[in-house]
Amino acid sequence: MKHYWLMKTEPGEYSIDDLKKDKSTGWDGVRNYQARNFMRDQMRVGDGVFFYHSNAKPGAVGIAGLAKVCKAAYPDDTAWDENDKHFDPKSNSENPIWFRVDVRFVKKCPEVITLQKLKATPGLEKMVVTQKGSRLSVQPVSPDEWELILKMPEWV
Repeated sequence: MKHYWLMKTEPGEYSIDDLKKDKSTGWDGVRNYQARNFMRDQMRVGDGVFFYHSNAKPGAVGIAGLAKVCKAAYPDDTAWDENDKHFDPKSNSENPIWFRVDVRFVKKCPEVITLQKLKATPGLEKMVVTQKGSRLSVQPVSPDEWELILKMPEWV
């Protein structure tokens, strides 16, 4: 069964334009157990991803494009690199704690679908990203939420 996801990134770190240029990337550096579990245990090749810009200029926070999972979870070796900002001394190649998936670019929104618009759209009231205090960087999206968002005019 296909699943759908919303994955947050700060556009100053890695944006939808970066993904478009690179074509695909490893989604490394996730250091939240719930987000890690989603990637490790539930994400599958072919799953749809809303690529979400967070911590951006006003009006730029929101869904910036579409991606899809192109490689299932595997150990995140940035956790083993002492020079990487995502280093975790408790993780190593024999006992990996952190995992990542690879995502491939699908489409960029001509206009960001803002968090404000998501919050104001009937049918998205229960979407994780619209909940107060929601900071999870990888979160599930229901099939109904996915379809509703794909029908928004920002995709054309």
